[in-house]
Amino acid sequence: MNDNEGILELIELLYSMISEAWGVPLGNDRCLVDREKALDLIEEIKTQLPAEMAEAKRLVSARDEFIRSAKKEAESVRKLAEERARKMVDEQEIVRAAKAKSEEILATAESKSREIRRAANEYLDESLGGAEQSMAQSLEIVRQCRARFRSAAGQPAGRQEKQE
Repeated sequence: MNDNEGILELIELLYSMISEAWGVPLGNDRCLVDREKALDLIEEIKTQLPAEMAEAKRLVSARDEFIRSAKKEAESVRKLAEERARKMVDEQEIVRAAKAKSEEILATAESKSREIRRAANEYLDESLGGAEQSMAQSLEIVRQCRARFRSAAGQPAGRQEKQE
């Protein structure tokens, strides 16, 4: 099986295999499917699902790194403002101006940090939502294919197999 084939393509192959299978005489909804090929496709789907999960974890990690970087930048800006304020202690007016500027810079840095954090959270939420939707669709298709396969193989639809 080609590593570039996505889960949906594998499910489509399985679907095609079942839908194009030879019918069993007098078995209206029954057909003959190459068990080995069907099992290989299902195994490949199971192999690729962890890659989808790894991508979601990578996105969470990237978001956390993005937030850490924003906090570090904000702290750096704050320290720089404090250092400048200490150097201006000589005159009272300069000290007042330095404090005002320091607070302004800190407020700006905190505002930027909140914006970056919000944007990162929105991006991650959208990405994880898309991954969740994709995995849910894939799981539903696998369940449907499995039900069709069981039906085609003559297994009762309600029979539960031992979970792996």
